[in-house]
Order: sequence, then structure tokens, then C-alpha cells
Amino acid sequence: MLLETPFHARTAPLIRAQTWRRWAGHQVASAYDPHPDREYAAIRNAAALFDVSPLYKYLITGRDAARLLDRMVTRDVARCAVGQVLYTPWCDAHGKVLDDGTISRLDEGTYRLTSAEPNTRWLRLNAQGMDVIVEDVSAKVGALALQGPLARAILEQLSPADVGSLRYFRLVQTKLCDVAVTISRTGYTGDLGFEIWVPAEHAVAVWDALIAAGTPYGVTPAGIWALDIARIEAGLIMLDVDYFSAHHALIEDQKSTPYEINLGWTVSETKGPFNGQRALREHKRRGAAWSFVGLEVDWVSFERLHHERGLAPHVPTIAWRASSPIHRNGKQIGYATSGTWSPLLKKYIVLGHVEAAHGAPGTEVELEMTVEHRRKRPRATIRKLPFFDPPRKRA
Repeated sequence: MLLETPFHARTAPLIRAQTWRRWAGHQVASAYDPHPDREYAAIRNAAALFDVSPLYKYLITGRDAARLLDRMVTRDVARCAVGQVLYTPWCDAHGKVLDDGTISRLDEGTYRLTSAEPNTRWLRLNAQGMDVIVEDVSAKVGALALQGPLARAILEQLSPADVGSLRYFRLVQTKLCDVAVTISRTGYTGDLGFEIWVPAEHAVAVWDALIAAGTPYGVTPAGIWALDIARIEAGLIMLDVDYFSAHHALIEDQKSTPYEINLGWTVSETKGPFNGQRALREHKRRGAAWSFVGLEVDWVSFERLHHERGLAPHVPTIAWRASSPIHRNGKQIGYATSGTWSPLLKKYIVLGHVEAAHGAPGTEVELEMTVEHRRKRPRATIRKLPFFDPPRKRA
């Protein structure tokens, strides 16, 4: 039996096409309409409201809370101020990524960790001998992502806090409709956006307030299909799609270091010991074997391959998540992991891994695709990520 999120009473009646999907044991919407066009448009032009409650959430408290997190993740948690949010991966002893998520410092001695996978056991293994309490609050806290250029204007109608001056990757504890919430300037769309963390028992009241205040601004409930398009445009990785957890990898080639998935910037070179530190220093000294890159499919080449079969070019309306070989000079040099047609950029864009020697922006490659049951290789060009990075995201 799949679990329901705290917002299920409001989201379920809106799903017109029964496009449910599984996320961390919960049922959530792939889309509320049969296609995600309107929901995606809200992300980039107005505001979209996502139920992201299935994220795993842990409260870390006690004298050694910061010490535990510093031992576990690659970022320097000791430098995280109250009201700040850190995005970070964490690694095994060999420097291979296990998961990625955020750490929010809620007060002097309280941190909230979010993750894509359950991490209770890993946290408690790392906490041996420490004065720290790890509490799984996943079911107790609902989470909404309000994303888009008008997200700030909507929250300003509801919150007494000065959300207009809330900086990127900062948070504020305030109230919405008399409900105590935490609002963070974070998201997974690469746009201006906020995430709202609310006690599960008050979730519906907060949803209703956001819909009421946001309706004049075009707020639109949105599902995972729209989110997937936006996060590819933003060049954001996804666990089990763009990389695999070292916990679950079957062979060594399925594992990645932070340097191989564009997360080298998260690895602190100055803080004390942490999981994988020695291995990561060696990985950096040797240089990454792989580069995580964006690819832009050449439209003329893509169109020609369809015309040869008597077809008009077909672009995906829903982002795909699959492995597809990348070639250069007749040799496979990597593989794509996810891709989509970008309605905003009017380009076919792809995320993938290539051997480091071929990862420079501007490198021309070929990407395997299926055209009328036949494997073809339209041309593509490696591009620097992100594809879309509007100034309003950090403004």
C-alpha cells in the first residue's frame, strides 16, 4: 500500500488523468493534466506548487550535531550559520557518492537533513560515540516547493517575514495562516523559488492559503513531469537517473565521485576528517575520469533523420530517463542519462557522462536515438551547464 502525503486531500481530486507515480513509498502526481505543458509554463512564467513531501527528513540535535554532519558530508558544516542551507553530497570511504541533499541550520543546535533515500542507519553508524539525537521526521513534516518568478509575490501576501530580502539558500521561520512554518529559498527548478516546511497536521491549511493567495498570480499545482523538464534545463542531477548510490551499485563502474558529477565544488579542502576525505584528495590529484555535461542536439541533423523515414521531427513532451550511448569519431565516449525538449529554450537538451578528455564545451559528438525503430546518431554539441540560469534565481 502506497503512502499518502499530508497534501493528498487536495492533490488527489486534481489529478484528471490518474497519472500517479511512486516516490519514496508515496503516491504523487506525475502531472495533474494529461500533459505537463501548462504546469511547466507556470514554473517559468508565474508560479508552480509542488508537493515534495516524500523527501526524507531528519532532525539532528545535541552537542555533537554539527560534528556528526561534518563527519558525514563533504561540505564544511561548521561554517553553516543559523538560517543557512547547504546543498551537499555524502560519500563512502572510497569517495563514491551515496546520496545528496540539503542541510538546514534551524537554530544553534538543530539541523535538518533532507535526502532522496533513507539514511537513518548511515547517520546512526556515523554517530557512534557522539552526543547526538537523530530523529526521522519524514512523516511529521510536509513540504511544498513554490517555484517561479511570481513565487515571492505570493508569499509576501501571506507571511509577516521579509521574504523579499531572503537570500539564496537561506531560511526564515515564520507563519503562514497562523501556522508555524519554515520557508527556505531553495528548489529544484533552477528558478526563483521557495520551499515551505510545515507540520503535517496543518498541511492542508497551508496549501489552501497558498492557492487562495496565488490564484491572482497564476499559481498552478504541478507534478514530477514538469519538474523533470525544469531540472534538466537547470542541469541538476537526479539520484538513480543521472548517478547511482554507491550503496546500490553492482559494479565499480556504476559509482561516481563528486568530481565526476559536477559536485567537486562541494568538497571542502580545509575542514577536519570526513568520510572519503583521503580518497577524494587522491581523486582530485589524479583528475576526474568522467565529466558530467550537457548536450544540445543539432536540430538540422535530428530533422534530417526523421525526414529520411518520411516523418516530421518528434520531440518528447515528457523528459526521458534512459541510458543512451554518446559517440565521437566512431568510438563510444560516454552515455546520456536524461533528456527533454526545452519549451523555453526551443532546444533538445540532454544530460550525460563523457570521458573527461571529451568534456570541453563546444565538442561535437553523436547521440544515439531511435527513429522509427532504428538506431540513429544525430549530431550534438557539448554545452556548459546549466542550460538555463536566470538572474532572478539568486536575486
